[in-house]
Amino acid sequence: MSFAGVILAGGLGKRMKSSLPKVLHTIYGYPMIQYVLDVLYGLNPEIIIVVAGKHLSKIKNSIKERGSTIFVKQEEAKGTADALLRAVPVLKGFKGTVVVVNGDTPLIVPNTLKRLLTLHKKRMNVISLLSFFASKPDSYGRVIRNKDNELLYIVEDRDATEFQKKVNEVNSGVYAIESEALSILEEISPNKSKGEYYLTDMIGIARNKAIKVDAFCIGSEDELIGVNTMQELEKVRQLMRERIIKKWIDKGVNFMDTSSVFISPNVRIGKGTFIYPNVYLEGNTRIGKGCYIYPNVRIYNSIIGEGVNVKDSTLIEESTVKSNASIGPFARIRPNSIIGKGAKIGNFVEVKKSVIGSGTKAGHLTYLGDSKVGNNVNIGAGTITCNYDGYYKHTTFIEDDVFIGSDSQLIAPVRICKGAYIGAGSTITNHVPSMSLALSRVKQKNIKDWVIRRRIKFGSENLKMKRAKSKGEKA
Repeated sequence: MSFAGVILAGGLGKRMKSSLPKVLHTIYGYPMIQYVLDVLYGLNPEIIIVVAGKHLSKIKNSIKERGSTIFVKQEEAKGTADALLRAVPVLKGFKGTVVVVNGDTPLIVPNTLKRLLTLHKKRMNVISLLSFFASKPDSYGRVIRNKDNELLYIVEDRDATEFQKKVNEVNSGVYAIESEALSILEEISPNKSKGEYYLTDMIGIARNKAIKVDAFCIGSEDELIGVNTMQELEKVRQLMRERIIKKWIDKGVNFMDTSSVFISPNVRIGKGTFIYPNVYLEGNTRIGKGCYIYPNVRIYNSIIGEGVNVKDSTLIEESTVKSNASIGPFARIRPNSIIGKGAKIGNFVEVKKSVIGSGTKAGHLTYLGDSKVGNNVNIGAGTITCNYDGYYKHTTFIEDDVFIGSDSQLIAPVRICKGAYIGAGSTITNHVPSMSLALSRVKQKNIKDWVIRRRIKFGSENLKMKRAKSKGEKA
């Protein structure tokens, strides 16, 4: 089916009381218009045209394009009909159906647009409108039909009579228009009350010309809600969150408390994973099968393998955690890190831009930055890879089967070769050969009876002070 998509994104969003363009307000990390774009991209249009006003460049720079997308500027905000008219020159030579969608309807789904296009073609309409029944139709244009249920025209709420305002079938702002009918846009007159050119007037003009028009009431209010206020934005966030979580429940993901989990739409989760409360899964995160994600965890743009435990209050960013590893509690995995199979990154351990081998353990209070750590390495509590010399970052190499004693500092660049031991409390500045023990401690010195002499000394001094104080003398 040959069609072109037009997204009307010129709304300034004055009622949102924000300097940010309306369509760039985000829902789980993505601007509203991105959701609309992705739906259209998924239907493989020949072209998508985004029409916006003075914020056009900001909108263009804020979205991710996946197909042929052209941006057109509406120099003056003169209404939806004028906005669509700005797109007509770009469509010169295109023969087919033009699907018009508003950029502030992020909950719209591909199946709804597919149904609209199917009915539009089946009925051989020239213009088709997607409508729905609204529980509170106050801000919507009303769909006015005759006694035979034929579409007559659309009347905006501000222009409707009291009788028309009782109609609860409303305009969604989604249209399917055959390209040859776009010339009707030039016949639309400015609205008397606002002085704008309403796209809805196209229906009445077409009807008067005996052009076949229809409205298909196939949408739902929750799906087609348009965002014009911060309250509506919050409502859309809530509806999207519920939609996403329901999808994953249906696919076999377990949740302890669905009301406190937040999952971005591009996240993927494996069957049998259990998610505790207050978890945030963001960006393009991938979670494998059979994982446990414990409370207060945030995972962003990361890949989590199968059978991984991410324990309480852990942050993982732009990293990979391989199968059966354990992370946390209170751990931080910073970008560009890879945690190997069966590895353990414990409480208060920070990993930055490092590769941690399979079976390696860093249980407590450790910093591993710019490091390449082999398999089955034991890293004791308080270990630090000192990667920064004040000017440059350097790499620490720790080969397989190394044992790092607690409270060790590894001064990069340095290599700890296979099977070596680092004694607790050591500062390592040179390479350590394989199967060697490295120590760097001050020799221990024991002073016999030092404690006894100290007690006698201070006991005598305290006694003198007490006597002087009782006599009123200065000690």
